Amino acid sequence: MSELKGACVFGQSGGPTSVINASAAGVFQEALKQGCITKVYGAAHGIKGVLDEKLYDIEKEDFSELELLKTTPSSALGSVRYKLKSAEDDETDYKRLLEVFKKYGVRYFFYNGGNDSMDTCNKISKYMLKAGYECRVMGVPKTIDNDLWGTDHCPGYGSAAKYIATSTMEVYQDARVYDRGTITILEIMGRNAGWLTAAASLAASRGAGPDLIYLPEMAFDLDNYLQRVSDIYKKNNYVIIAASEGIMDKDGKYISEYGSDLAKMKDSFGHSQLGGLAATLADITKQSTGAKVRAIEFSLLQRCAAHLGSKTDVDEAYLAGQMAVRYAVEGKTDYMVAFEREEGAAYKCNIRLVKLDDVANKEKKIPREWINEEGTGMNEQYLRYAFPLVQGESRPPFENGLPRFAKLKKVLASI
Repeated sequence: MSELKGACVFGQSGGPTSVINASAAGVFQEALKQGCITKVYGAAHGIKGVLDEKLYDIEKEDFSELELLKTTPSSALGSVRYKLKSAEDDETDYKRLLEVFKKYGVRYFFYNGGNDSMDTCNKISKYMLKAGYECRVMGVPKTIDNDLWGTDHCPGYGSAAKYIATSTMEVYQDARVYDRGTITILEIMGRNAGWLTAAASLAASRGAGPDLIYLPEMAFDLDNYLQRVSDIYKKNNYVIIAASEGIMDKDGKYISEYGSDLAKMKDSFGHSQLGGLAATLADITKQSTGAKVRAIEFSLLQRCAAHLGSKTDVDEAYLAGQMAVRYAVEGKTDYMVAFEREEGAAYKCNIRLVKLDDVANKEKKIPREWINEEGTGMNEQYLRYAFPLVQGESRPPFENGLPRFAKLKKVLASI
């Protein structure tokens, strides 16, 4: 395929992770090396930054700050949750995108995100093709939820899993300090897939984890839960439960709805606003057992704990961004970069490409055979899958006892 000269735009979308900026570093540093890429732009707040013509000139950034992106959490360019309508229903946004692309000479578009972000990539790719404007579009995977279809795992998951497992082990130590027994309920992110909550089993495999794990993949039975908790409490005097925020009963009702109206709220994608699961379960558990019950919500800490990052995760996130650029320059478009694990005892993942048509808006859930028979924990198959992803230590450099994160100048591009 002939060389395509033009500028590139990179944007970040959806919930941040502790390694999303490592992917940004991969895109930026690789794009700046490519002779056919004439300018490198970063979009403020994802696709909204393109629509609003708020683009940062990455060539104006110090190389040392771009390097620090590898260990800087959250979305350095700003993120967004903005759903493009179908072009058949409303072309307004697409016409504006095309206008901005032409104005800035953009021929490469890289978007870093999860399920909804890959849908955005797919829609833009199809529209540019229909409009006869050559623009190579590549999706860069990102989500701590690990639920993107077509990839062995997602950048962001390994570090979040490491944080969850480590924090669970620390809570385990603290929960056994007093002579009076306690029941501790850990609320972990996960709307429809339980990958994050499953990570608590890494702590359990070290003898310092939850007694019970509840995932959205399995219908939650409150009576069965209370009986199990009561039995363990009477036997051991201490119980730790790890539960996904999105667990539902057999009728499809969120357990968090049992004591909260939060699930009635919807975001721009129609997803329920979840939260309060631990507090709801704690109230019910206390009434049933009479024990001291503590509710702990890991919340945003799961996705921004760069001080406890997985080096494997950071390296792979950077590689995903880097390879997206290389593939686009080679002529690939309308793909998402993905990971394919090799068979064998030693962990090794190769890069593969997945068509955006195939990955957009699909969810990957935990296989039933990785969950124990009772549906209250993980088995060895999951542990073999997850442990390689949390290997290695990554942390930002420290100055005066505190982490030093990247400080971008964010100079607005001008034509």
